[in-house]
Amino acid sequence: MQRRILWRSWGRCLTGAGITGAEARRDHDHQREVVARFAPAEYVAVRLLLPAALVPDVVAAVSYMHVTDDRIDQGGSPAERRAAWERWAASSREALTTGRSEQAVLRALSRSAERHPRLPARVEEFLSGARAEVEWERFTAEAEVDRYVDDYAMPAFMLTAGLLPRPATTEPEFVRACRLLIEAMQRLDWLEDLGEDLRSGRIGIPLDTLATHGMDLESLAVGEFDAVSLARLLQDQAAKAEDRLLAARGLASLVEPEVRPFVRALLRVQGLRLQAVRRSGVALLDAPAKVPKAKALRVLVGETLAGR
Repeated sequence: MQRRILWRSWGRCLTGAGITGAEARRDHDHQREVVARFAPAEYVAVRLLLPAALVPDVVAAVSYMHVTDDRIDQGGSPAERRAAWERWAASSREALTTGRSEQAVLRALSRSAERHPRLPARVEEFLSGARAEVEWERFTAEAEVDRYVDDYAMPAFMLTAGLLPRPATTEPEFVRACRLLIEAMQRLDWLEDLGEDLRSGRIGIPLDTLATHGMDLESLAVGEFDAVSLARLLQDQAAKAEDRLLAARGLASLVEPEVRPFVRALLRVQGLRLQAVRRSGVALLDAPAKVPKAKALRVLVGETLAGR
């Protein structure tokens, strides 16, 4: 009995969402496999904490976002990435218009759009903003970070957050809180991946911020930096993420009760990510910061039990 309470079967989730045809179920099965493989922690959170009928659509949106990221990262030059984006955007729009596609992820997305009429507009915003990801290599100033979050990170986040049921009266506050949360998450992403990003020449810390701390991209990439200055820079960036995260903490009160445990868990896990980044400090250049799995699992199980 306890296991059934904690972990609803995937078949029950599909049936609850009205996904009964064999091909449709196979398409959604494939999206489940994709998300469970590339984002296992997020997959567990969705399966544990969201209503069963909502799970397949959230999984389809997450899978689509991941596949899109992969597609637009194809090729080394901006021109190659732009061409990949154009091909994928055309395929996405055709699938949402006709309901037909050779890609399982697009077929699943189009079916989710039938159940969630606002999803096609979210997809269009995401595709339009994906140009920011295609063109992005580095930021000169904080204003460019804001534009990137507005143009790409926020529409990407709203593919899934926009599926959460909420009162119409909370919509403006909900959108503002989502914007704060995704900026915090994006800044944590850039800190966690600092070493890898430096090696690829793409960095989420603006160049003028580096200069304020007595550094530049080239010297940082080759390891020529003052460790104390770098530690201060990283703590400064972590503090920016924390400010946004604290400002977004009311998000759970803006959605319907059945999805509040999921939102609370999302916020708490970001707090764990922040702690991990701060613990790592300058070691972020060598390896990404990682949240201990046991801590994340305690958050998920605790919210599952509290919610049910």
